[in-house]
Amino acid sequence: MTTRADKKPSTLKRMIWVILGTLALIAVIVGIKVLLVMRMIHSMPQPAPVTVSTVKASEQAWQPALNAVGSLRAANGADLAAEVAGLVTDVNLKSGQEVKKGQLLVQLRDGDEVAQLQQLQANAELSKITLERARKQLAAQAISQADFDTAQADTKARMAAVAQQQVVIAKKQLRAPFDGRAGIITISPGDYLAAGTSVVTVQQLDPLYVDFNVPQGELGRLKVGQPVTLTLDAYAGRSFSGKLSAINPKVDASTRNVQVEATVPNHDQTLTPGMFAKVSVDVGKQRSQLTLPQAAIVYNPYGDTVYVVQPSKGKDAKGKPLPPTVKQAFVTTGDSRGDQVAILKGVSAGTEVVSSGQMKLKNDAPITVDNSVQPADSASPSPQEH
Repeated sequence: MTTRADKKPSTLKRMIWVILGTLALIAVIVGIKVLLVMRMIHSMPQPAPVTVSTVKASEQAWQPALNAVGSLRAANGADLAAEVAGLVTDVNLKSGQEVKKGQLLVQLRDGDEVAQLQQLQANAELSKITLERARKQLAAQAISQADFDTAQADTKARMAAVAQQQVVIAKKQLRAPFDGRAGIITISPGDYLAAGTSVVTVQQLDPLYVDFNVPQGELGRLKVGQPVTLTLDAYAGRSFSGKLSAINPKVDASTRNVQVEATVPNHDQTLTPGMFAKVSVDVGKQRSQLTLPQAAIVYNPYGDTVYVVQPSKGKDAKGKPLPPTVKQAFVTTGDSRGDQVAILKGVSAGTEVVSSGQMKLKNDAPITVDNSVQPADSASPSPQEH
């Protein structure tokens, strides 16, 4: 016969039922919370499309070029200085004046030296007369050969003394060593110049040289005679043409760069020695290249990317067309030219990509296209001042 105690559930079974009930209650509560959260998410307004500008990748004629920075140098240039000390008596020069080779620029006082030269010249003339007389006497055997040789040596010595004094006087004169343009001169008659004092600079301005350095790895692409183009910040929108004229036969061991020289005509003397210039050397033949503005590229440590525009798909709940979206795509970039960069792989011609506003984007983000303002996309940009 079953007892009343046998009909009671065991303590273990009661505990299991309590746990199951508790779990079921928790599941119901969590489910209700999830439904509430999902309902809130669906009721939230969708993010507004991001306003961006776009551009299409296009094929362009591309001239491979090697870019560098250089400094202009005069074909001939010198800072003229007084070789000897003296008092300035005459300044035959104005600042910025064009000068000719050999033109007297500055005269130092040379009265004593000129007087001594005249004395030496008189002695030399007398020696010449004596030598001529000795030559006739030697022919008549009136003097010995030794006396004639002495007279001849004396004449040569006196002529040498005259030449030496002429050199001393020439040092009192500062002359232009070549044709060119003088700089600013600040001395005046009456000033005393010490030996070695710089007086004025003279620069030959046509042609000019531009010196620049290129990595040794680019040396194989260079050869004398290649076209060179210069641009300077001082002359926005203007370029200057020249030719590569020399390549240093030695590579700098510390930088592994090689010095290169180009010659640039300067007929209107617009350029000035010492100016900073951007140099572009044409290397190789012109070819077609797929390009994008540099502003369209997002540069990352893990790879360069662009945002490709995806056309609108479907309609929203109100029946309006959905805005276009974007997809991030990796690209392989090549050489750059001004504001443009060559695209070797990743997109094809005609692909529409975002050119500005990428910082607010992510995959599948909706966008609104506004191309009223576009980023710079010039092969030869020039500085703009606003």
